[in-house]
Amino acid sequence: MNFFERQIEVKKSSRRLVVLFILAVLSIVVLANLLVVFLSLSGGAEPADIATFAIAATAITLVFIGGVSFFKTMMLRNGGGSQVARSLGAIPVPEDTTDPRMRRYRNVVEEIAIASSTPVPELFILPGEQGINAFAAGYTTADAAIAVTEGALERLNRDELQGVIAHEFAHVVNGDMRLNIRLIGVIAGLTALAVIGRVLLYSGGGRSSKNNNGAPIFIIGLIAISAGFIGVFFGRLIKAAVSRQRELLADASAVQFTRQTAGLAGALKKIGGLDAGSKMKNARTEDVSHMLFGEGMRFSSMYATHPPLVKRIKLLEPEFDERELQELQRRWKSAPPSGLREDQQMGLAAPNDLPPRPTQETPTGTPRQAPKPQPMAPSPGPRNAKEIVAGIGDPGAASYEYGEQVRRSIPESLADRAHHHEHVVPLVFGLLFSADENIRVAQHGIVLRTWGKTTADAAWFFAGEYTNLDPRLRLPLVEIGFPALRRRSKQELESIMATLSELIAADGNVSVFEYCLGTLIFTGLHESIHHRPKWSGKRHHLRGSAKEIATLLAVLAKVGHPQQGEAESAYQAGMNVVLPQSRIPFALPQQGILELESVWPSIDGLEGKEKQQLVEALVTVVMHDNVMSIEENELLRTVCAVLHCPVPPIV
Repeated sequence: MNFFERQIEVKKSSRRLVVLFILAVLSIVVLANLLVVFLSLSGGAEPADIATFAIAATAITLVFIGGVSFFKTMMLRNGGGSQVARSLGAIPVPEDTTDPRMRRYRNVVEEIAIASSTPVPELFILPGEQGINAFAAGYTTADAAIAVTEGALERLNRDELQGVIAHEFAHVVNGDMRLNIRLIGVIAGLTALAVIGRVLLYSGGGRSSKNNNGAPIFIIGLIAISAGFIGVFFGRLIKAAVSRQRELLADASAVQFTRQTAGLAGALKKIGGLDAGSKMKNARTEDVSHMLFGEGMRFSSMYATHPPLVKRIKLLEPEFDERELQELQRRWKSAPPSGLREDQQMGLAAPNDLPPRPTQETPTGTPRQAPKPQPMAPSPGPRNAKEIVAGIGDPGAASYEYGEQVRRSIPESLADRAHHHEHVVPLVFGLLFSADENIRVAQHGIVLRTWGKTTADAAWFFAGEYTNLDPRLRLPLVEIGFPALRRRSKQELESIMATLSELIAADGNVSVFEYCLGTLIFTGLHESIHHRPKWSGKRHHLRGSAKEIATLLAVLAKVGHPQQGEAESAYQAGMNVVLPQSRIPFALPQQGILELESVWPSIDGLEGKEKQQLVEALVTVVMHDNVMSIEENELLRTVCAVLHCPVPPIV
């Protein structure tokens, strides 16, 4: 099952979730009505009154369950992944952390994000939780958050942490997060009656012995708690039904991400070998039990949201003997493992996992010494279109190694400032400063007018730092700064986008890099603010979007093939893949790359196989001459990001 097929499967799962929700609600309504009829008959009520009571019970039950589910879903959707994390008491990783465990955690996440071409999520820690666990939450990839327990940071070595984080990224990439948010809303509605019923049943009025004034409240509470327990029953069944298979798929994807099974299997073994296991103490653990890496609380096998631990290990290591867990339990009883110590012993620690050395800084908070050029990793190399498309959502070993090397090639003096919500703004502005002195002065004035002298001077300083920066590191640098950007207020984000637009237009010409940088930031910030795709709307089809597709392929062909004959040949090769019957001739884009602004609403409305065909056509165009330039790669990644298809690194 490839990326596009998994997207279709997630939508099917969402529809199944709706059906299961309706069936569960109907069951609750039937039980509530049976209780109303029974209690009414016991009290000697008239048939007409019983019918009225039943109708009222049905209406109240439907409105209450539906209202709670809708409210909970909207609350989580509007708050993004950070809302879910904070609701469990999670705290953000400090921007300037020197804790090697947290720096390692952040580096691992950024490496996997670069390898999978996925926006870097916000990072949280669940303090005080000694069990090994983690979860990913969010409504879109742009508002995603990943949280890990303190126990995971303490006990897992780098390879094991990579396995756990890669598992969570699989949920991010495959669209499981949105399904999980909806599932939380569904469960909240189904179980809310039990909570209300418990309050009413044990309220003072329900226990009054002096009069019968509390009897109606007691009866309503009895009906609510009885119906609510049915909701709890169905809620747990639905969670188990939806979650188990997706956890196995995420394990398989994690192995694909990290190119080996030992890390993920090692994390699972530590869960089985340590007393704390994967259990969490938080009172709201059950709300997110289906989202966790491991079982957060004990359930019977019928309600279990995860496959058995031994089964998960054996799928990774078929020769595994579960008696090994008993040996690990004995060994770790007196001397629990330390992840950082294992990193040192096994040679797993990365240089940038350690805290940076103190550096002399300018008044703007930027390092006085320019970073030295860093050696860039060899690229995975050009491949054929079908192989590249197959890697969407499932980057292989070469992509992951490339992601690691890209992250380690970014100078730490720049990376540390990309993590800081104050420094990241001038850092991004500086990427757009021109090499032309006159234009750069004008751009400095643009920033000065809106953001003040400190930010303008810092942007100028960073622009000088980028002289020695490999061009392939520019967009990854922005990507690791994206979580810090998201922490700004909505008003500030809108101001950032306005300033970026002015900087891009300052010289009267929009380069490919400028367009890609602007589009990636505008799209990501829009989704993080509004929690929905920027161009979301009705579904489109290839034939109905032929004009827009032709424009997109023509722009891409022109960027990678300066000669018109070569560009036309590349364009036609792409059209033969996506619209073989089309007779739309190649036409040079009149507005250059800005022509793309007209195509986004249509192409983002494509789904499944049609979107896959389009991506194959895009790759066919850029690979037509068997050479992919940095500009082609950046534009391809940008287009695929707009399409929500994370193409792995190619250059």
